[in-house]
Amino acid sequence: MSRTAVVLGVGPGLGMSIAHRFGREGYGIVLVSRTSARHGGYLDELADAGVEARAFAVDVLDRGRLLSTLDETGPVDVVYYGPGATDFDDLPGEITSTTSDDARAAMRWVYPAIDVVQHVLPKIVEREGGLLFAGGLSSVVPMPVLGAFAVASAALRNYAVTLNAALADKGAYAGTLTIGGVVERGDIHRMVQNRPEQFGDLAGHTLDPDEVAEAAWRMFVQRDRAEEVFSAL
Repeated sequence: MSRTAVVLGVGPGLGMSIAHRFGREGYGIVLVSRTSARHGGYLDELADAGVEARAFAVDVLDRGRLLSTLDETGPVDVVYYGPGATDFDDLPGEITSTTSDDARAAMRWVYPAIDVVQHVLPKIVEREGGLLFAGGLSSVVPMPVLGAFAVASAALRNYAVTLNAALADKGAYAGTLTIGGVVERGDIHRMVQNRPEQFGDLAGHTLDPDEVAEAAWRMFVQRDRAEEVFSAL
């Protein structure tokens, strides 16, 4: 039986590291991101590594297109959910100024995760597969400056670990990668590097996406924990 891993919100950092790690284990990879501009390079990179992959340009906020794309991929064994906002010109205010509108806007990145789970869960359970989510350290460590982002991050983390508890006796798995730091090679890493006057020196505050992806693979295989925390802060 062929196995498929879907990487939602793929980018050059952690998303591609997840694709490579599962690809090395024989999974066919499905890449999903908002535009197809970089898909050719991603597919070539995976092909050079001997990994079979397909790519789809879908905004996860487009619910209908997202779910129909999942139908196109066929039965899914693993879903990695890692999309998020990367516009540093639209950062939220800190927590004491957070409004309910701010929270609703931040939560829009959580709702697609729930839609995806509801859509693929029957096959995930049938195939004893798994669901992996990427979130931020503000879900477990108070970071007032992140405001509404911290609220959404905590919601996604709680959803993942609670889902894992519900799946424990069904043969399936859910886990969350709680990330505190700038993931190397990723889009945020590039943007932060380009704004040293705003964000300062990155030295000692970055994470290797290959190491995070390796931990994700171990979590999926061992199924002995629902969360791994990575902090370079």
